Amino acid sequence: MSPLQPYFQQCLFSVSGPCPSLYISVSKRSFISCCSSQSQTAVVNGKLDSRIAERDEIRLGLPSKGRIAADTLDLLKDCQLSVKQVNPRQYVAQIPQLSNLGVWFQRPKDIVRKLLSGDLDLGIVGLDTVSEYGQQGNEDLIIVHDALEYGDCHLSLAIPKYGIFENINSLKELARMPQWTVEKPLRVATGFTYLGPKFMKENGLKHVIFSTADGALEAAPAMGIADAILDLVSSGTTLRENNLKEIEGGVVLESQAVLVASRKALIQRKGALDTTHEILERFEAHLRAIGQFMVTANMRGSSAEEVAERILSQPSLAGLQGPTVSPVFSKRDGKAVADCYATVICVPKKALYKSVQQLRAVGGSGVLISPLTYIFDEETPRWRELLSKLGL
Repeated sequence: MSPLQPYFQQCLFSVSGPCPSLYISVSKRSFISCCSSQSQTAVVNGKLDSRIAERDEIRLGLPSKGRIAADTLDLLKDCQLSVKQVNPRQYVAQIPQLSNLGVWFQRPKDIVRKLLSGDLDLGIVGLDTVSEYGQQGNEDLIIVHDALEYGDCHLSLAIPKYGIFENINSLKELARMPQWTVEKPLRVATGFTYLGPKFMKENGLKHVIFSTADGALEAAPAMGIADAILDLVSSGTTLRENNLKEIEGGVVLESQAVLVASRKALIQRKGALDTTHEILERFEAHLRAIGQFMVTANMRGSSAEEVAERILSQPSLAGLQGPTVSPVFSKRDGKAVADCYATVICVPKKALYKSVQQLRAVGGSGVLISPLTYIFDEETPRWRELLSKLGL
């Protein structure tokens, strides 16, 4: 037995039905502690009390450490919602622009659990965390924004490049290997004790045993502790450096940062829905503007319509809804005369230079380019989706 094997304490899961209300942690003394992750909901007259905790403050949970924590603070700052901490060691902060909202820094999985228990109303975490700790048949969690465009990764199965796995390149081939039996199951090291067994069951892998571990999973196959790992992958560099490979059909989940909320809080807590609306609109407006530029140029023409026709004849100059064309006035013989037109269009960064060339080709001059900070729609599409989910 490897000297480190006691620290990778194995825990058997029945792939035919893993308990969704169970989470498992391994202590340094190598024993498994099992705790219920149920919400702290009271029982009144034999029935679950679905009322939320009474407090005036709306609570937003943010990741306390790691890259996702820094990227989350950057997003909020870019949306003019900077988080103010009196002391960086404190776990409570404020966003001055949202006076009724308090920020609570927590571990991502604790954010999800506290949304379910009613201790938080909103949270920003990875979709993988929501799926592992909060989407186990629970309808109280609502994903308000599913693509905050950072924290991109995927939950994937990885196996060694060598030995009996050298010619195994797909999940189907892995499942057909004769080595896996009731007596000798496929050993998978993972921190995802809900998504892992669920994925294996859905893909027909019957003889599987999971060991729980936090961090350095890539070392488990080389140590002889596991045959495969199920972990989050970003670039794949760490896998390759440890002689591991992903296989076809082995991706469990594509993940990135999401804004999630408690359904009960949005419906019952005063001000929660309005605050969520403002946060959502700021996020949507900023994310839509990323990589977009406003291009302004002067053009001579007989009329605004004639100038617009020339602009629209070029494929890269359509803008978001079409060009804005307005007269430019100059003083001639003591009178204000419109002798040319100003055109304004919005173009993506990748088409910027091509758009400038096409604008010049139809008579544009004095071209000005400005990056965009926000693009506000008449109504945010995700806001309509949220109201629909809430039945409002």
